[in-house]
Amino acid sequence: MSRKRTPADPELAHRLSRRGMLGVAAGATAAALIGTAATAAPATAAEQGRGRPVLPPGRLGIQLYSLRDKVSTLGFAAVFAELEKYGYDEVEFAGYTQGTAGAITLAQLKQLARDHGLHPIGSHVGYYDDNNPNAYTFAQNLTKVLDDAEALGLKHIGTASGPFRYGSTVDGWKRAAEDFNTYGEAARKRGMKFYQHNHAEEFSFATDKPNVRLYDVLLAETDPDFVYLEMDIYWAFAGQFRFGKRPDGTPAPFEPLDYVLKQPHRYPLFHVKDGIRDETARDGYRMVDVGDGDIDYKKFLSKVTARTHDGRRYHHWQTEHDNPVESYAFARKSSEHLHSLRCGD
Repeated sequence: MSRKRTPADPELAHRLSRRGMLGVAAGATAAALIGTAATAAPATAAEQGRGRPVLPPGRLGIQLYSLRDKVSTLGFAAVFAELEKYGYDEVEFAGYTQGTAGAITLAQLKQLARDHGLHPIGSHVGYYDDNNPNAYTFAQNLTKVLDDAEALGLKHIGTASGPFRYGSTVDGWKRAAEDFNTYGEAARKRGMKFYQHNHAEEFSFATDKPNVRLYDVLLAETDPDFVYLEMDIYWAFAGQFRFGKRPDGTPAPFEPLDYVLKQPHRYPLFHVKDGIRDETARDGYRMVDVGDGDIDYKKFLSKVTARTHDGRRYHHWQTEHDNPVESYAFARKSSEHLHSLRCGD
């Protein structure tokens, strides 16, 4: 995949407006229906889906951790106004204050998002802090965590903490899976989905059974009705690079996309971050803005959304960069690139 970012589309402003996007989609649908009724000629490329956006309308979000510098200095209102201009539909929280001067209530935060056409889709909360019974984590304060998520109207509430609470053994991860099942069942009772966000280490091997990948334990031991996954695609590819061999050196390749295609409904959320391939780096990639790297997002999004009949309405795509050079530029460029991707190009 080329590292050169797709040039800005002169129609970008129109295309990114929600009304414009919905209108284009409705118009294309109507045209296809009229064409079908009028003639039995072979389907055109457009009718086969070629040329339509790879990114489903209304499903682009951003993890606000990427904009923590702007949130802490300018506040949520200013940041949300920029995201609205860049064509974002959703936001995922990483804390509900993020260093902002002065308090902001959850009701105010929810209203700010609504004012800028942004839908709060999820939030990252710590898994555990066993040294602090008052910690704002799932393990220590599950009810409070779910109360706050419910107040914000979130449909997903999760953690970016790895399931290492009880160590890196198979039994340790089974115990962590039991915790996750408990949180997931409690979240489901409130109409929410509990999810876990991976880093590279989830794809490592159990210390007591080095032929067993820990991520496979997590999938096998969590109840799919209660526990969902948010695949961080960049870190999954880093895991592929770092843990493509077992500790004894024997090959153990895997494809991140295959995990999703086997159980697409376990992955309602994704983190879209990009990297330039660099085999001299620990993780095999150097993180860059979305569109400037080597991860083929046209392929990834296309295959995931095509996997199930509701794929374009089910999955949510959150852009992220752990340490962007300029966070507003990252947000703008990432949205522009993902909106520019077209089927069949």
